[in-house]
Amino acid sequence: MTSLQTWMITGGNRGLGRALTLGALDAGHAVVATVRGEHSLPKHDRLTVQTLDVRDRRAAHEAVELAAARLRRLDVLVNNAGYGLVGAIEEASEEDARAIVDTNLLGPLWLSQAAIPIMRTQGAGHVVQISTVGAVGTMPMLGLYNSTKWGLEAFSEAMASEVRGFGIRVSLIEPAALDTDWAGDSMRFSSPTISYDDLRTELFGTNEVPWPQDDSGGGMTAEDAAIVILSRVAAQDDHRLRILVGDDAPSQVRAALDLRHKDYARDPRFLTT
Repeated sequence: MTSLQTWMITGGNRGLGRALTLGALDAGHAVVATVRGEHSLPKHDRLTVQTLDVRDRRAAHEAVELAAARLRRLDVLVNNAGYGLVGAIEEASEEDARAIVDTNLLGPLWLSQAAIPIMRTQGAGHVVQISTVGAVGTMPMLGLYNSTKWGLEAFSEAMASEVRGFGIRVSLIEPAALDTDWAGDSMRFSSPTISYDDLRTELFGTNEVPWPQDDSGGGMTAEDAAIVILSRVAAQDDHRLRILVGDDAPSQVRAALDLRHKDYARDPRFLTT
């Protein structure tokens, strides 16, 4: 797609959201980026920064309506705001569980609900959900985070079929490791219990909570991931629902699907259908 677009990107101040915001601006698009508080985004004549807590359904609807009114339409909504949570299922508090579900699962739901009527009236639009390869298979200590992304993928898959006839595309972006602060300052931790210290050490190399900061980086850069996502949005003939991002993403998804297939195959009826 060569025409300029109007974008709304949640969590636009840090990590992948920031890279997408700057990348969309570089491509000539107009962007509304939402942030929760103070931000360091540069001033730009095609950038509007809005304060939004995506957990607030009414505020989410108002933010989308304001963005569409300011931009005169809404071509692309990117639901990027979210965070990771490390902790065994037993360790998660009610506050831990409700906060991550409200942010990672319900936030994108509220924003998608707000955007669809606008895009339906336009006869076109694109909802981009930032998911993870962890929405295909889980790992210990990330169960609540994984569950929010599984839920995101479930409603987005149904939504994609529901809105296709209105000219609205839906994309689930499944990155593997990204070199962002997701595992650093953006990571949250449940209160640990000693029973899981050995598992924490096995998985993460330490049982410290929060874990020590590591400045070595790793994985695909946010800027490179943003380039892939921008190209997928521009490719109108790309009808994939799920987009893998990162060289290690396909192997991680294949391993998760193989494990699930082996589990189902324990039922002999599975192999004969």
